[in-house]
Amino acid sequence: MSKVTFIGAGSTVFAKNILGDIMLTPALQDFELAIFDIDETRLRDSERMLKTIKETSGSTCHIQAYTNRKEALRGAKYVVNAIQVGGYDPCTITDFEIPKKYGLRQTIADTLGIGGIFRNLRTIPVMLDFARDIQEVCPDALFLNYTNPMAVLTNVMNTYGGVTTVGLCHSVQVCVPNLLKDLGMEYTESIKSKIAGINHMAWLLEVSRDGVDLYPEIKRRAVEKQKEKHHDVVRYELMFKFGHYVTESSEHNAEYHPYFIKSRYPHLIDELNIPLDEYPRRCVNQIENWKTLRETLVNDNRLEHKRTHEYASYILEAIETNVPYKIGGNVMNTGLIPNLPKEACVEVPCLVDASGVTPTFVGDLPPQLAALNRTNINTQLLTIEAAITGKKEHIYHAAMLDPHTSAELSLDDIVSLCDDLIEAHGNWLPSYK
Repeated sequence: MSKVTFIGAGSTVFAKNILGDIMLTPALQDFELAIFDIDETRLRDSERMLKTIKETSGSTCHIQAYTNRKEALRGAKYVVNAIQVGGYDPCTITDFEIPKKYGLRQTIADTLGIGGIFRNLRTIPVMLDFARDIQEVCPDALFLNYTNPMAVLTNVMNTYGGVTTVGLCHSVQVCVPNLLKDLGMEYTESIKSKIAGINHMAWLLEVSRDGVDLYPEIKRRAVEKQKEKHHDVVRYELMFKFGHYVTESSEHNAEYHPYFIKSRYPHLIDELNIPLDEYPRRCVNQIENWKTLRETLVNDNRLEHKRTHEYASYILEAIETNVPYKIGGNVMNTGLIPNLPKEACVEVPCLVDASGVTPTFVGDLPPQLAALNRTNINTQLLTIEAAITGKKEHIYHAAMLDPHTSAELSLDDIVSLCDDLIEAHGNWLPSYK
């Protein structure tokens, strides 16, 4: 019996999407779906929910909950990762509240910026623990990473964990449909697009319908859209100034650049409709809504599931059937985008079949887009350097080179902020010298 192991299965909604999709895929029947989480209460909730979906869907997959991670991984052919280290309280709160004391504001703080750096620093040691287990009990497993910060964690697992890892983010597959919908343009299967760059900052390089370039009409409508307040103002501004639309949301991209969240220009927050402290708000709402949602997901013995757009089940299906499928995947830059660093993790089109996940060559990005990507890659690579060497100076370097942080704070304040965050995180971080 082939086995899929889901680490972080206490994320019940996401476990439903990924493992529910697998249970609805004919080629993946009879798989063992092994679920693991350090929170046993949430683990049992997910187990109960998944067993209900198994019954209502008629799936022949076998659901097995584990409280021992290594046993959950043993013999797995595929591993899906969806963990969050430190949760909302205390770590997310820390990532937002301490920078505020320095006048540094954030929106999401899960990918780049000072919050992204420290989320990486507390997550990388855990991921490398996973890698050691995988090397021992399922060395040939394909690791599908859904955890942010995507680019850094995928890079670490490939480069230092020795585990074949592909990072998956749904911002790629929803980019064009959502853009066209927001502009009142029809999305059809005849639309062709090409997306490449880095996670959360991949670029819509081409988009056409029946051979007709759609970018002129997209930009014309976007100019009109900018006359009103809407949720995507920052991305449209980036498209106007740099020529191309970016995959991830405006609330994310607002904090990846030095242009938008600026204490000297507070009016920009309202003009660009930037939701400061958005991620903590979402966390509070999710915690508050869980009791009601739990009744719907866990205690409804008629719960059904419809297959989602998440890539995982389609990847497994393509490998098991040898019927090719295209994804946008995060992989190491083995010359795929020559004008980005070879040490970087990039997001590019990939072909999936029985041979696994094969990235495609993209070529050079337009120079201005590659330059923007490199500003984020600098911080990513120095964060990895800090985590692997244990040198505190590289934490400082990563923060000093972060576009938003460096635009707001002095060098001395950046060092002081990092020291405060290291102290506040306490045992959530390893020791740095």
